[in-house]
Amino acid sequence: MPKLTKIYTRTGDDGTTGLGSGQRVPKDSLRIEAYGTVDELNSHIGCALAVSVDQELAKNLSRIQNELFHLGSDLCILEQDKARLKAPVIEERHVLDLERLMDRLTAQLGPLKNFILPGGSAAAAHLHVARTVARRAERILVALGRKEKVGPFAVQYLNRLSDALFVMARYENQCRGVKDIYWNSRI
Repeated sequence: MPKLTKIYTRTGDDGTTGLGSGQRVPKDSLRIEAYGTVDELNSHIGCALAVSVDQELAKNLSRIQNELFHLGSDLCILEQDKARLKAPVIEERHVLDLERLMDRLTAQLGPLKNFILPGGSAAAAHLHVARTVARRAERILVALGRKEKVGPFAVQYLNRLSDALFVMARYENQCRGVKDIYWNSRI
């Protein structure tokens, strides 16, 4: 567990930042963009929690926030350094937990009849924003994966998480008695 005695270090003033394994990389590298976007995603989930979500969702979103820190850890340490630097990573169990969550919630929602527009309750709207940020993080991670090795379950996790956030937004609306807003393709 890191101990932060001082928030600023001045070491990044030259446009670089340190990875968990000690290497310095440009702040605009794909790896930094990937875990920076994961951090942004985590903040959007925090916004959803702050406006109050259903208790079932709150429990799962809190767990997901911790898992997103695992993903940040997974991304800030290069694959070749993970054997010597034991740190939390995203594992298959995290992906499977998201699938089980979606299955439970979807069983209570019923089938989707049309595309829906983001929105509804405040918390659902925040979850939709988080979903789109998860998709962006996934795209960045795929691009990074073409250049460097990334954790074996990182892309899968973000893919499932964006789907789970969509399902959670629908579930939140249902819990609040707010109907999904269907896309009208004739406007």
